[in-house]
Amino acid sequence: MTPAIELANVTKVYRRYGGRQFSTLKSALLQRSILRDLRPSETFPALTDVTFSVPKGSTYGVIGKNGSGKSTALKLVAGITKPTSGTVRVVGRISALIELGAGFHPEISGRENVFINGIMLGLSKREIQERFDEIVDFAELREFIDAPVKTYSSGMYMRLGFAVAIHVNPDVLLVDEVLAVGDEGFTHKCLDKFAEFRRRGKTILLVTHSLNLVERFCDEALWLDEGRALSHGDPKRVVGAYLTKVEQGEGQLLAETTAKAVEEAGRDGLGRQEGRDGQEPQEGPEQQQRPADPTSNMYQAVEGRWGSREVEITDVALLDASGQQSFVFHSGDRVSIRLKVRAVQPIDDFVFGIGLFNAEGVCCYGTNTYLEEMNPEQLAGDAEATFSIDSLDLIEGTYKLDVAVHKRDGYPYDYHRLLYTFRVKSRTHDVGIYRPRHQWSFSPHIRFTPRS
Repeated sequence: MTPAIELANVTKVYRRYGGRQFSTLKSALLQRSILRDLRPSETFPALTDVTFSVPKGSTYGVIGKNGSGKSTALKLVAGITKPTSGTVRVVGRISALIELGAGFHPEISGRENVFINGIMLGLSKREIQERFDEIVDFAELREFIDAPVKTYSSGMYMRLGFAVAIHVNPDVLLVDEVLAVGDEGFTHKCLDKFAEFRRRGKTILLVTHSLNLVERFCDEALWLDEGRALSHGDPKRVVGAYLTKVEQGEGQLLAETTAKAVEEAGRDGLGRQEGRDGQEPQEGPEQQQRPADPTSNMYQAVEGRWGSREVEITDVALLDASGQQSFVFHSGDRVSIRLKVRAVQPIDDFVFGIGLFNAEGVCCYGTNTYLEEMNPEQLAGDAEATFSIDSLDLIEGTYKLDVAVHKRDGYPYDYHRLLYTFRVKSRTHDVGIYRPRHQWSFSPHIRFTPRS
């Protein structure tokens, strides 16, 4: 089958300029630098040797982080720009939902802009007249169609641009992140229109950050990263590979953030180690305000580290089910928190504490060994304590970890508050903090269709 869209070894290179601004042309000439400052200083490859084809009648998704070249690829297909090398081939009439409302004139009415924009997209005046009422009703602008476009809100403006473009009746529809143009009701109308296009055998090239949309609607997907095609094929496989790469990047960033927080807190806490000889340190007002126990005053989240260091926490690691250190987990994963500690001399009064907080500082859970009726006997030298969670039933989000070693009366040996950051991922976007294990059941008169 002849493809509707075909890119073969496409490279697109942009030039960067010095960007110096002159107040007048005369000043630029007097400085004798206009040629130097407006000469391209370097090039930037937006796409590098990208090849893919989209069969007629299929829906093809393009995913990737910002700056990966997705929109550049779409503009090449639309003919807005030309490739530096390689070939781009498109069969049939194109309608591009890229820059909605491009060409709208703010001083004239929505009605007049519909005709102007429709003609720009290749419709005849008669075709626009035949589709005018449908366009206006789809955009939900019947009351405002004769008002100047400059009086429209941004949502109204974008909805009208979308409605015109979607009614061009193209063979190839190019879509670039336009589902944020309205409220939830309008978004459903857009999705219904896309489904109608698919039923009619139209070709759709979709660029989006909505991975669920790609999995639900697309027959194939392409993953672009830094201008290169990393993977293409089955949408679920491509999305899975992309999410794995994203999680690796998030994990690296969280590791760096945590290491910096621990280092800074360690420096801040050096002045509060007077108790190494066994005598309790003198606490200033700032330290007295800080809780000595993850289970006390949990809602007063003050980041930092303090304590006598008679017992010192030398390392904290979050481990996945395979025992590897990680900073990104999935809801329901098994997680272990491993504390490495060092006692200056043997002690018989010690408690290990753990606290979990969300990004807003709200305590999700806290406990310690004394609360769980473990009476301390002896801690000496280097040792490890591991707190294991069989199922991390938290919703998707960023979380902070407290760890502490202290006496039974709360006197802190070493307290680390909100220094360790980790992230929980989930394909289910529920709300709250805790995600209990659950299931639904329904009577025979209630039926659902599984989402594909």
